[in-house]
Amino acid sequence: MSARGASVCRVARISLSRLPGERALVVGDGSEHEIALSDLPAFVRAREADDPDGQRWVWDDTARWYPPLLAAGVRVERCHDLRLGHRLLLRAPAVDTSLLVGEQSEHWDVLGPSTPSDPVLFAADDVSEHLRADLEDARQLAAVAASPEKARLSLLLAAESAGALAAAEMTYAGVPWRVDVHERLLSDQLGPRPPRGTRPVRLEALADDVRSALGAPGLNPDSRPELLAALRRAGLEVTDTRASTLRALDDHRTAPLLRYKQLAHLFSTNGWTWIDQWVSDGRFRPSYQPAGSATGRWSSNGGGALSFPAQVRPAAVADDGWTLVVADVAQLEPRVLAGMSGDPALARSARGTDLYQGMVDDGAVASRSEAKLGLLGAMYGATSGQSGRMVAGLTRRYPRAFGLVEEAARAGERGQVVRTLLGRGSPGLTDAWDHDPEGSQVSADRQAVLDRQRRAYGRFTRNFVVQGTGAEWALCWIADLRNRLWRLRGTGPLTTRPHLVFFLHDEVVVHTPADLAEAVVEQAREAATNAAGLLFRDLTVDFPLNVSVVRSYAEAGKPGP
Repeated sequence: MSARGASVCRVARISLSRLPGERALVVGDGSEHEIALSDLPAFVRAREADDPDGQRWVWDDTARWYPPLLAAGVRVERCHDLRLGHRLLLRAPAVDTSLLVGEQSEHWDVLGPSTPSDPVLFAADDVSEHLRADLEDARQLAAVAASPEKARLSLLLAAESAGALAAAEMTYAGVPWRVDVHERLLSDQLGPRPPRGTRPVRLEALADDVRSALGAPGLNPDSRPELLAALRRAGLEVTDTRASTLRALDDHRTAPLLRYKQLAHLFSTNGWTWIDQWVSDGRFRPSYQPAGSATGRWSSNGGGALSFPAQVRPAAVADDGWTLVVADVAQLEPRVLAGMSGDPALARSARGTDLYQGMVDDGAVASRSEAKLGLLGAMYGATSGQSGRMVAGLTRRYPRAFGLVEEAARAGERGQVVRTLLGRGSPGLTDAWDHDPEGSQVSADRQAVLDRQRRAYGRFTRNFVVQGTGAEWALCWIADLRNRLWRLRGTGPLTTRPHLVFFLHDEVVVHTPADLAEAVVEQAREAATNAAGLLFRDLTVDFPLNVSVVRSYAEAGKPGP
């Protein structure tokens, strides 16, 4: 993605709409025509070969249109995802949402993401199966053009859509996965694969140990009510069965239960059934959902990609002759806060690999731990204890940065919507807390509840502005990196070149031929610098990367706390 380049050259928009009878309507360059869906890959391939930078494919949902193209060996340089764009613009404070109203717009309001288990998205007789992409595209373009934040919204929409392309490509390419390694890990910890509906032998043995420790012979440790009752009968007063609660008891009788819970989680979330469902042809293929959370962060439609457990990471192994480049940005959200607030003092501390140490070197605090405590306290709303005291002191040192999150919190407490740097709006707080449901005077008890709701929403909006802008930086990063990787090797399909295989908020994993690993590292760093320049043009903020070139994902080094 290159927002500046897009503003210089004319980019043709070619919209694709599904028609009955396995056909598509193509609208663009002042004309429209129909094409069989079976002929679409050849059509797109020809247009991309002629001028990939000169056009943008416009469709209802990238997860619906792009996978068949990838399967046919066709890569798309740019697109505009109308579903993501519609949702974003509806919430953007700087958009006149009346400009999004028109023919079929009520269907765009409720359009959900396509998933691998639902490839056609809608039943054939549903009008939403045949939405006119060109009509919705015209409305979205008009809404952006009329906004006082046109440039920022245009960048956000481009980044959001580029992220959708990257998500589809990562699912298509998959994380290289050694099933034999994964199954050996499971066997070592759980024993042989059990028959369906039964526990592995070592998990069953631990269940017996739990029953013995708690004096509950018939206990099913997977049943929370049974387990809670057994703990209380054993004299262990707890209100829940979470591992953190059990560890806090510091009682030897909970040791087998803690081990049981750990292995039961492995068995249920990343056991043999997970392999059967999510690993094929030596690849783990999770299903991502771009902008799956309110802040714009991704979520996962399946496979648990965003909660990749360390226990199974040794199975993520590069192909022979290839390697994994794992890159994550250090202290993303504090750096984003420095950039979006324009706070020169915090930006100065952020120039280098360790922002917290930069605050110490700048004389703001005496220790790195105090810097971290105070800055995270400001972003997450700490008001008491040592963190609260640090926030008060650092506010005088970094007034713009700390003032920005404080104002976002106050706006939330007033029930107001806040926005990210590029214009994504927070979900609105319901009007229910303004009035008693019966229209009568609000009681003291209800007023206390409403006050708690205000404060809770204020804590959400305080972090929303930073986390959401961090998601925007990450989108710009992977959008640029995606195209840089494509250009590193000039011929061949996606999976024969360096390509993204994993993304988690502030971390990417690239699968690359070993001889291009150092070039990938350089491109990842340059893309990070470019993303910072796109978002924070008037203030220099460093976004240093922690980079590992490894054979297995488990070998990748992690940043310091």
